Amino acid sequence: MGVRLRTLHIGAADFVWRAAVRYVPGTEGACLRVVRVRVWGGGRHSRVLQADLTAPVTDESWHPTPRDVKALVEHALAHGWRPEVRGGMFVLRNAHLTPA
Repeated sequence: MGVRLRTLHIGAADFVWRAAVRYVPGTEGACLRVVRVRVWGGGRHSRVLQADLTAPVTDESWHPTPRDVKALVEHALAHGWRPEVRGGMFVLRNAHLTPA
């Protein structure tokens, strides 16, 4: 199965994004479900935005919507992400989204 890339339009800009579920070690041996979101906004070689989102504990099927990713992109842009810069990665730490 291939990776599904989605397109998001914000103003005059186009962004391509994907989200993938990952499991990472948590506290006391528990496994934590994380959704890794990656967004590209300046073409194939642009600086990628990456955020690991902790899914709500009560909903194991939660996956970010385009509205969630739009909020993430707007937050990253306000905090210094410059997608037009060639190469590299902008990592958002402690990103929290409230599911729509």
